Amino acid sequence: MTELLLASTLVLAFANGANDNIKGAATLYGCGGLDYRGALTLGTVSVALGSLASIFVATALVRAFTAKGLVPDALLDARFLAAVATGAALTVLAATRIGMPISTTHALLGALAGAGVVVAGSELDGAALARGFALPLLLSPLLAVGLAVAGIWTGRRASRALGPEPDACLCVSARAPEAVHAGAAALRVRAEPGIALQRGTAESCPVHGLRIERAGLERAVDWGHLLSASLVGFARGLNDTPKILGLLVGGAVLAPVPGALCIAVAMAAGGLVAARRVAGTMAHRMTPMTPSEGLAGNLSTSLLVVGASRLGVPVSTTHVSCGGIFGIGLSNGELRVQAARQVLVAWLTTLPVAALLAAGAMALL
Repeated sequence: MTELLLASTLVLAFANGANDNIKGAATLYGCGGLDYRGALTLGTVSVALGSLASIFVATALVRAFTAKGLVPDALLDARFLAAVATGAALTVLAATRIGMPISTTHALLGALAGAGVVVAGSELDGAALARGFALPLLLSPLLAVGLAVAGIWTGRRASRALGPEPDACLCVSARAPEAVHAGAAALRVRAEPGIALQRGTAESCPVHGLRIERAGLERAVDWGHLLSASLVGFARGLNDTPKILGLLVGGAVLAPVPGALCIAVAMAAGGLVAARRVAGTMAHRMTPMTPSEGLAGNLSTSLLVVGASRLGVPVSTTHVSCGGIFGIGLSNGELRVQAARQVLVAWLTTLPVAALLAAGAMALL
């Protein structure tokens, strides 16, 4: 049973990496800031760093996912934890195969409930399960949507204050001027005599329009987006690694440090091998986005996940990061409802599917 627990937990870590590693950099991939391979590399490295940091700052999450207090201590053994890991791993692998970003945390929650009912029956502490896990998981995506919308609104206000609008153009009545230069705060135009220039937008002068560039401001947004994506990946490793590590610690299979190292390697391998379908869903299927919108979505995600990890509160990095993307779609009015509905259905079915699979594994064991 100890070997089975170790193997099933590493499969769960592999599935988690395949489904989750790209999520921090999905907005960079979606707006064209990085190609798929570049975004995946950034996500993998930042997640690995977060996994290592979790050893020192996320001990409360490790304790939470050892399942102590949910079932009687006499029933909490390697067989029970292996059933939990198996149910969660199969659920996440199935979702990854169809390209749906789901929550490993929800899969673990469902698996704990399903295996717990089989092994403990009425002795399962459902109130502790709901209080300690379900409530934070329900609230976190709503908070992410609100923070993303607020961040995008604030960014647009700041952008208008610092320079011309993103679609501002110069309308040329005859032929184009020889040189146009625009900074974040000032515009200088050099034109030949007899050429009339008028401020407009890309829609009002589509034929002879020269876009006003805001090079300094756009570079700052690009760098901020890159840093925020790295922070989301780091926060994901910080929050997810202890949840999986709790299974190994609870079963006395590995100590926290070697256990976290093994999980970090398995998560990196999963992302490098099988992340493309989930990446396509998050980056392109739900909404188009600009770098500034991606920056706002990532900042909302990283703030929530890092804060929750430090407090030992189990939030879903998937729900929070997808909540940020939903916020982007609501702000720009281009949320693709069908794709968003499919993601929500996958979220709703994660818990019962994981519960059934874990219950079946527990019954077999």
